[in-house]
Amino acid sequence: MKVKFRYLYQLLLSHTTVLIIAFLILGTLFSHYVENLVYENKVEELSSYGDKILSDLERPSPRRPLYLEEYSNLLQARDIDLITFNRKGEVSYSRGGVYPQIELSKEEWNKIERGETVPLKKDFGRFNQAVSLVIMPRVINDQLVGGLILISPISGTREMLTEINQYLLYIVLLALAISVLISLLLSKLHVKRIQRMREATSRVSSGNYDVHVPSSNFDEIGDLAADFNEMVTKLKLSKEEIDALENRRRQFMADVSHELRTPLTTIRGVIEGIRNDMIPEEQKEKSFGLVSQETMRLIRLVNENLDYEKIRSNQITITKVTVQLLDVCEVIKDQLDFQAEEKGNEIRIHADPNAKVHADYDRLIQILINITKNSIQFTNGGTITLNGSSSDQETMIEIHDTGIGMDPEEIKSIWRRFYKADLSRTNNPYGEFGLGLSIVKQLVLMHEGTIDVFSEKGNGTRFLIRLPL
Repeated sequence: MKVKFRYLYQLLLSHTTVLIIAFLILGTLFSHYVENLVYENKVEELSSYGDKILSDLERPSPRRPLYLEEYSNLLQARDIDLITFNRKGEVSYSRGGVYPQIELSKEEWNKIERGETVPLKKDFGRFNQAVSLVIMPRVINDQLVGGLILISPISGTREMLTEINQYLLYIVLLALAISVLISLLLSKLHVKRIQRMREATSRVSSGNYDVHVPSSNFDEIGDLAADFNEMVTKLKLSKEEIDALENRRRQFMADVSHELRTPLTTIRGVIEGIRNDMIPEEQKEKSFGLVSQETMRLIRLVNENLDYEKIRSNQITITKVTVQLLDVCEVIKDQLDFQAEEKGNEIRIHADPNAKVHADYDRLIQILINITKNSIQFTNGGTITLNGSSSDQETMIEIHDTGIGMDPEEIKSIWRRFYKADLSRTNNPYGEFGLGLSIVKQLVLMHEGTIDVFSEKGNGTRFLIRLPL
């Protein structure tokens, strides 16, 4: 089983490691700096005393033989020993004769002979203890006559450094504890924000898109949350669109099945009747006409579906031309006069002879024929009027009938595919609008135009089309 190393512990470990390394480096450098500073101050202190002693020894005074003893007593209070030696390195003065012989290296003697002071921050073997010392030459009349040594044990200095390092350690531990606490809080905060996104992702994966994660512009996690919210919004819209498409698909299948069932049932009944000699000879011609009519209806349904899908998928190209509107209206009248007369209707044209329309000619004819056919379908013994006019900006085409009209709810529904009117309000045996008006709506939109419907129950219907000129 693979053990997971939680992100919180990863952040905490990384932060703590960086802090510990940083504090170790800084603590070591600071300790080394303080140590050097302390030893340098000690050497400077010894050098200062040495300069003062040498200066007093060169000054004529009856008390000069007592200077070394007096200075030695004074320095003893500060735990500093004073030694003088001659040119041969033999000790000429030492408090209590502690140092009978001075051993100087060749390099140290060379510096002394050149009149240079020799500072030693640390010396561990020469005086049987660890000391800081300063060796200074004594020159009289440009002649080296000896020198003096000031010695201070470093045990006291070490104790001071140990105490400083101890306080430094306390400070480092306190700072480290505060830093770890802050790192822990920040890590928990970041992990909590990531956990919220993880929970939201789990909900989205289960199909719940009503999810929102708090976002900000403070850091990358906030930006990620904003991107996540935008993604969820788009997924929600996509899901709604897919659901709508699925509903339309199901409705389409139901509508097509229903539309095809009636003519197919009619055709099958006629064929079965002829096969079984159930239809009299004098009725066969009428039956064949009914089969032919239903077959044409099936072909029309298939063609309209194909046409509608081509329009919806932008597979149809609109080629606009400018034509006389009156000519277009007369073409519609010529094609539909016979159907109108069968129902006792009359098609009238009231169009401005100078009016023009800018559209795809074939698609414009298709639009007007579909609307006019519907007007004929729902009008008995009335009139269908084609009105047309144009301005500098647009062309207006109006198709007005005196038919049965529609109520407001029907007006909202007539653009749907296979919408069926109330059977009690029409003499059409199927009470259908079919696909014609759905195609009309799409074609008008492809012309960047608008189509409006105005109707009142029992007072006819008026379609108003506006096309940019």
